[in-house]
Amino acid sequence: MPLYEYACAECGHRFEILQRIGEGADGLSCPQCDAAKLEKQYSTFASSSDGKASVPTAGGCGAGSGFT
Repeated sequence: MPLYEYACAECGHRFEILQRIGEGADGLSCPQCDAAKLEKQYSTFASSSDGKASVPTAGGCGAGSGFT
């Protein structure tokens, strides 16, 4: 499942949630103020400007992160 980012229209709090592709904000509420008026945010991916691949640092999903 992809990770989506939302911003609360009431308090401005930003948070992430795992959702199925195509699901919207119906049934979701802000974890900070409990408001239901949420706006899906556009996310970008990290890239290198020199065209070379980068190595993930600790905490990433690479070797040693605990995922198999």
